Amino acid sequence: MRGRRAPRPGSAEVPGAASETDMLRAGAASLARGGQVAEDTGEPEGGGEERPGRQPPAAAARLPDSKLQSGSEDRRTPDRDLQRGRLSRSPRTAQPAPGMGDRGAQHERAALQSPRGPEGAAAAVNGLLHNGFHPPPPACSRDPPPARFQLLSELQPQPLFSQHDSPAKKCRLRRRMDSGRKNRPPFPWFGMDIGGTLVKLVYFEPKDITAEEEQEEVENLKSIRKYLTSNTAYGKTGIRDVHLELKNLTMCGRKGNLHFIRFPTCAMHMFIQMGSEKNFSSLHTTLCATGGGAFKFEEDFRMIADLQLHKLDELDCLIQGLLYVDSVGFNGKPECYYFENPTNPELCQKKPYCLDNPYPMLLVNMGSGVSILAVYSKDNYKRVTGTSFGNMMSKEKRESISKEDLARATLVTITNNIGSIARMCALNENIDRVVFVGNFLRINMVSMKLLAYAMDFWSKGQLKALFLEHEGYFGAVGALLELFKMNDAQ
Repeated sequence: MRGRRAPRPGSAEVPGAASETDMLRAGAASLARGGQVAEDTGEPEGGGEERPGRQPPAAAARLPDSKLQSGSEDRRTPDRDLQRGRLSRSPRTAQPAPGMGDRGAQHERAALQSPRGPEGAAAAVNGLLHNGFHPPPPACSRDPPPARFQLLSELQPQPLFSQHDSPAKKCRLRRRMDSGRKNRPPFPWFGMDIGGTLVKLVYFEPKDITAEEEQEEVENLKSIRKYLTSNTAYGKTGIRDVHLELKNLTMCGRKGNLHFIRFPTCAMHMFIQMGSEKNFSSLHTTLCATGGGAFKFEEDFRMIADLQLHKLDELDCLIQGLLYVDSVGFNGKPECYYFENPTNPELCQKKPYCLDNPYPMLLVNMGSGVSILAVYSKDNYKRVTGTSFGNMMSKEKRESISKEDLARATLVTITNNIGSIARMCALNENIDRVVFVGNFLRINMVSMKLLAYAMDFWSKGQLKALFLEHEGYFGAVGALLELFKMNDAQ
């Protein structure tokens, strides 16, 4: 008869009849196959945790009970009892079932050895089967535990790949598994800094790819690696700085080379289009980007290439990247250097400098704009001040602007620098009033507003720019007063 168990030596089982203990063991074995019972809906009650690869209960898991109900010819089983209202659902007050491990075995034993009698044991089984939870073990149970149940075939470990899977699918599954095991992202590995003038791109080329990995690698991943590493120029404006390549690095457990690529920000749309054509989004990689362009081009990445940008703080990336590159060195040479005898052109020469203990340091980042940071540790820094240098590296931009645009850009740059220098002097001299005068400000509302903004912003409201109505005439007035003094003396 299906589902009958032979009596064990020393047990009190009676041949030909199923005991309450058999019912409980079979119920627990049903739970081991996924914590679900064969209900009309086929889903576990109570919102228990979903488990992958769950199989429907096998026929061997039915509870054998030859006792027939009055007026019915069917066998009494917990699933039929549930449908007929004979068993009630217990509230979900226990801890989630951990499976068939040690804690799960303790809970099974407690259910089997429950001192509460058949009614209490039935309620425990009901909670096990229909809520997906184990009740807590009774504290007074001291009987020796029964032998553990054997996992059925559907609970045995299954192969990761099917023989019918395509090489591309196998590669994706292997990459995800490898990523989960070693906490590393799937290839390709990129980092982007999208500035106002240039886009800086770093690409890690793995050099320890196994023959199996290479065979299963999807074609578009091979295409991207080949395109980036076999060229030193990309289109008319993209450049790979071969002389900056860092070789034989170990990053995130993989060995390879780090490549440095740049192209004008005005060519960003061509880069995004290339990512779309090479089906970059199918690789399920994350593009980590920093700089103002990470916000400016975020929508274009999403709409054109179906790529999501993970935006990062610009100054955090600057400091962390600097410290990392300095720590690994430049292919056996120091990363940092200085110029000895800088005032003597004949004796001036480049010398290495050890930056092992750099704190505190003033870090001046010069790009389209300038940021000056006071760095006290890798996690403790602040932006002290900054200034602006224009964005005229692109020939297309130079040809598209007017003389008025150039004049305004020059005016803004000069005014910001004046405001920054004045504020630093005020801090050094411990002075909190800054007065601006001179003919530079005559009928120059643009500069006055810029100075007011710069002083207020950089001082966090502590300093105010003060102006006078007769901006450029105070020198002449002073000369006149000196003339009066001379006449009085005579």
